Amino acid sequence: MSEVLTTPAVLILLGPPGAGKGTQARMLEERFGLIQLSTGDLLRAAVAEGSPAGLAAKAVMETGGLVSDEIVLAILKDRMAKPDVQAGVILDGFPRTAGQAAALDGLLAESGQDVTAAISLEVDDEAMIDRVAGRFTCAHCGEGYHDTHKKTAKAGTCDKCGGTEFKRRADDNAETARERLRAYHAETAPLIAHYDKLGVLRTVDAMGSIAGVAKALRTIVKSATE
Repeated sequence: MSEVLTTPAVLILLGPPGAGKGTQARMLEERFGLIQLSTGDLLRAAVAEGSPAGLAAKAVMETGGLVSDEIVLAILKDRMAKPDVQAGVILDGFPRTAGQAAALDGLLAESGQDVTAAISLEVDDEAMIDRVAGRFTCAHCGEGYHDTHKKTAKAGTCDKCGGTEFKRRADDNAETARERLRAYHAETAPLIAHYDKLGVLRTVDAMGSIAGVAKALRTIVKSATE
């Protein structure tokens, strides 16, 4: 069942690797007609389109450098001006720092917008290590699964598209997961403080079922856009 929001939403999902951001973002997209914008996808699309910001990003990427916040913001601005994002967006992977958050606030203010809600998916670190180490995806459609928590209904066959090939990320292991969690907490603490100060921070216990977390997120989104 889809719903129409009374006002466009700008949502930011915060959470460590394995918290379920991707799964929940897709469910929010389907429910409210939102568009998930990930930094990587935005950069690749802008480069392919050959926009001025995309060409600038391509020049940096070809030298192995890091694309500047200014270029990312320019690409994000171009993308958010397109008609398919009228219902709103879910930002994935940006902002990552308090400086980027402040720059995003400025970008949104130019069009009379602001962050609707920054939703932090709260998790238990050790449980997250287990989640990350056991996850895999369909090689064809990208649907996510887990060795324990979300198996395919039929062994070796994707529930969504029927594909029979799956893949695992090379860094989805316990040691790497611990390091990524440490980095996440260090990077995200300033963001939590930033959005808490703005009064748009919301928290959700992400250790429950996928359906339970989705329900909590829907409640937040509807409340924030009324």
